[in-house]
Amino acid sequence: MTPREKIFSSSQRIVVKVGSRLLVDECGVPSAQRIEELVEALHKLRQRGKEVILVSSGAIASGMSLLGLTQRPKHLPELQVCAAAGQSRLMSYYEQACAKREFHCAQLLLMADDVRNRNRHLNLSNCINAMLRKGILPIINENDSLTVKEIRFGENDELAALVGILSKSDLTVLMTSINGLHTLDNKGQPDYRISIVEEMNDEIRALAGDTDGNQLSTGGMHTKLNAATMLNQVGESLWIIDGQDFSSLEDLAQGKDIGTLFPASMDKMSSSKRWLGFFPETQGSIVVDSGAEDALCLRGKSLLPGGLISICGEFEKGDVVNILNTNSTVIARGQSNYTNLELKKIKGCQSSEIDQILGGSANYAEAIHRDNLVILKEEAQK
Repeated sequence: MTPREKIFSSSQRIVVKVGSRLLVDECGVPSAQRIEELVEALHKLRQRGKEVILVSSGAIASGMSLLGLTQRPKHLPELQVCAAAGQSRLMSYYEQACAKREFHCAQLLLMADDVRNRNRHLNLSNCINAMLRKGILPIINENDSLTVKEIRFGENDELAALVGILSKSDLTVLMTSINGLHTLDNKGQPDYRISIVEEMNDEIRALAGDTDGNQLSTGGMHTKLNAATMLNQVGESLWIIDGQDFSSLEDLAQGKDIGTLFPASMDKMSSSKRWLGFFPETQGSIVVDSGAEDALCLRGKSLLPGGLISICGEFEKGDVVNILNTNSTVIARGQSNYTNLELKKIKGCQSSEIDQILGGSANYAEAIHRDNLVILKEEAQK
């Protein structure tokens, strides 16, 4: 079997993300026919025994057509109106297409707080699992009618990655209007398609451009590479394919050389580590020396006070903080055993000195215990 065939055959649960422009007709209006074609392609995946989760854009585009707009609004209230007006039409198209194939879909509109809060995160995971057990197609989108900048996920490429991480899906497929990641010619234009990316690095990231300026979409290749990085870190694969013809999902199922595949290269991360690494808001950061970096990333050790260089931000015991190396790269994330003020007092000290420095209030030998820490530096996980 080829790498593609192996990845698809071993993927029981698959997230498929479809962008707005793939769901519209030649006039830019969300099309019932296009959604019909998409659902048929998803139906074929389900017939192969796969559990499918759909992340669908399109509410704002649908609302724009209802309201007679040809330009994407720039102001948040107008975008919220478009999302609210367009979501019901979009879901009616999906339900009609699903019902023809004798199954149903269910809508989940998410805000960032829904996955940051541990209890709501678990409730969402349980809800998705229950839907899949009952043969329902979960259709997920950001709740654009309520979100504001401070509580947004970002782009739907990254939302799809987070859904994949939360649901422990084996494969996430990003359907877009291009056929994958390309090299660039001497004019900076796309040249040859890259079939497989085994390792994310600066050279690969340099191939990504910004948003393409299309009125219906907001993302670009850089958000897709961010999604690939996140999924690879938890031991899952991402595949970027051309979604202008939804039958490309069948080509994917057959293991054909389409798009760009970012295969997982490590074991799957546990559920608790996933939540810690990607969902809660961090309250501060800790910079560590090279010795502590090696101990964390290469030897699976806890973070001790002796390896701390500096502490930034204000946080309490149990808050989640980023751990940075001396190059300001985030190498890990974890729950601190001490407040920021306490860590400033004990940084650079031996664990045996903590009790004396803190006046008898030392409860832990570690600044962050390895059980409450997740490594995010890519090469350290391989």
